[in-house]
Amino acid sequence: MTITTKRAYNFNAGPSALPLEVLQKAQAELVDFKGTGMSVMELSHRSAAFEEVHNEAIARLRKLYEIPENYEVLFLQGGASLQFSMIPMNFLKEDQKASYIQTGAWSEKAFKEASLFGTPVLAASSKENNYKNIPALSDIQIDKESAYVHLTSNNTIFGTQWKAFPNTGDIPLIADMSSDILSKKVDVSNFAMIYAGAQKNLGPSGVTVVIIRKDLLESANSNIPTMLKYSTHSKNNSLYNTPPTFGIYMLGEVLKWMEDQGGLEVIEQRNEEKAKYIYDAIDNSNGFYFGHATEESRSLMNITFRVADEELEKKFLAEAKEAGFVGLNGHRSVGGCRASAYNAVPVETCLALSEFMVKFQQDNQ
Repeated sequence: MTITTKRAYNFNAGPSALPLEVLQKAQAELVDFKGTGMSVMELSHRSAAFEEVHNEAIARLRKLYEIPENYEVLFLQGGASLQFSMIPMNFLKEDQKASYIQTGAWSEKAFKEASLFGTPVLAASSKENNYKNIPALSDIQIDKESAYVHLTSNNTIFGTQWKAFPNTGDIPLIADMSSDILSKKVDVSNFAMIYAGAQKNLGPSGVTVVIIRKDLLESANSNIPTMLKYSTHSKNNSLYNTPPTFGIYMLGEVLKWMEDQGGLEVIEQRNEEKAKYIYDAIDNSNGFYFGHATEESRSLMNITFRVADEELEKKFLAEAKEAGFVGLNGHRSVGGCRASAYNAVPVETCLALSEFMVKFQQDNQ
């Protein structure tokens, strides 16, 4: 039995689309991984066979993202949500402040968790505008006594994305890049730490990638639980306890697929092309469709929009579902529509949605 090539138009926000080639390779290797007579899910995480999988995934990530040598790459669990707690637990003392830039629901949650360990302060927020935009760099006021600065690079719910990042000087900059990691080139050296759940651009759910500068790692608080120390995982090559072995295998295969596509330059160009198809359908609709995010803050990953008439919006979502489009309903907290065009979503899928939107408008005006 082989996986059918008839695929849904998958716009799920996460877990999200995976490359068909990766799924087919995983299918072929599922029962017998490289002659071991075992599935990769059955391998001991201490075995040479899995160690090779693990280290190759790290090496591919380093190469694709051009990660400097003074950074560690960790594969953790618990999603970005656990990082909301681990970061202040490791790097924020009770009498210290940390600057948070609020651009959506996930940065709000990160701020809330930090308040359990120290004093988070708002460096900027677009909440009063219902998170329609990323704050201007000139409006960001970083407390000079901050232990670190935290931001969320892409906001899945509201469809906004940072185009340029603040220069925080000697204050470590930490970014949650769960929904746009490896979607474009980024200078990793501008950040003290980058973290991301894998389930949008990197692979299936279950793996959390952490890229952390060694000097930040060395400055961490020590009087915290062993499993919640970054140093525990750094010293053990992320193998202190049993890792999500299948998730790491899949992550490595997705990274290899990205290499085969031509690397981040090609991926970025493709993501721009995909988003343009859908944004053009919105912008050329004379108000039939309208976006949530301001134009200068629009995300390439999560395209959020409404249909001007509420009843037509319900009809649009129903007919889109019948036509094979999956995951177009907006987040329950804001409603509307959302197309998540992550790396593995094909150009053809985004073109098909654009054409569907144009036809739906023509049929319903």
